[in-house]
Amino acid sequence: MEYVFIIIFAVFVNNVILSQFLGICPFLGVSNKVSTAVGMGAAVIFVMTLSTLVTFILQYYVLVPFNVEFLQTIVFILVIAALVQMVEIILKKVSPALYQALGVFLPLITTNCAVLGIAILVIQKEFNLLEGLTYTVGISVGFTVAMVLFAGLREQIDLGGTPKGLKGMPIVLITAGILAMAFMGFAGLVKI
Repeated sequence: MEYVFIIIFAVFVNNVILSQFLGICPFLGVSNKVSTAVGMGAAVIFVMTLSTLVTFILQYYVLVPFNVEFLQTIVFILVIAALVQMVEIILKKVSPALYQALGVFLPLITTNCAVLGIAILVIQKEFNLLEGLTYTVGISVGFTVAMVLFAGLREQIDLGGTPKGLKGMPIVLITAGILAMAFMGFAGLVKI
């Protein structure tokens, strides 16, 4: 039951984009279409989960035993960069259309602070491996939910009549703020 609470907390209460403000760049940049947002979300779920697994193992089986925890950030960045390159190569072979649709935003996963932030948070919160992976899957699913919801809203905004002064980024930021306030309604639902 604890793992269910961790997932609910990660997806809704502590949404990585709307509550922690991590991963804003891909949130604003790739959320033009729902299909692209789903693809980016799937890539983030894969990279974030795999990077948490690898960084957890490196933290507790390499960095801590050799007393070099101060290298945590550098090691984590290198691991994430390598994993993103692997995802990019796989997408290029498996789904060229998705690879083209993501374009320049796929390398943004490398610099997506959400991926690094969650890998570090799992260590800081002192989760065991299963709890950490559950939390990471919940956070990355929450990232995807926020991206897809926001992309759907942006598609509807593009269809409607937006006043000239609000077209473009102003209405996007207003919509993001309203979506963040909607997710605040989940605060207090679950505490970990």
